[in-house]
Amino acid sequence: MKNTQSTQQTIDFLHVAEVTLTYLTKVKPSERLVVSCSRDAHKIFFDSWNQNAIEHKESFKMLLLNRANKVLGITTISEGGLSGTVTDVRLIFQYAIKANASGIIVAHNHPSGNSNPSESDLKITNKIKEAGNLLDIQLLDHIILTPERDLYRSFADEGQI
Repeated sequence: MKNTQSTQQTIDFLHVAEVTLTYLTKVKPSERLVVSCSRDAHKIFFDSWNQNAIEHKESFKMLLLNRANKVLGITTISEGGLSGTVTDVRLIFQYAIKANASGIIVAHNHPSGNSNPSESDLKITNKIKEAGNLLDIQLLDHIILTPERDLYRSFADEGQI
């Protein structure tokens, strides 16, 4: 009887999914952009944003940075409607951990052109910051972009990080 149970457990084990993590980059470390201020981050975000949608729908993106504040990558976390998008903090840190990021900068756009943060903007920023503190991945800034290239808000510059 013990032999049969052991064989059954071996067969069941073969039906367990294996999880692997892979991180590949095509950008050499010496060629990575460096973020030294909010304007640098804003420029990277703005230039990567779909300009055909920046005034149409709200999106949430993230820059992944190493300890030297060199950009490891950029990703879209969510896309929503005219007045909001749902941001899942777990997705943010899945990307950050997979990329071995030491720091992150998040950004979202306000299609209305108003760069002032809403109450939900402040809440999600605090939630991301707290989660990052637990994981030793620092939230360096949260930037609100507008359709105007030079009009943005940096939470770090305003002392809100």
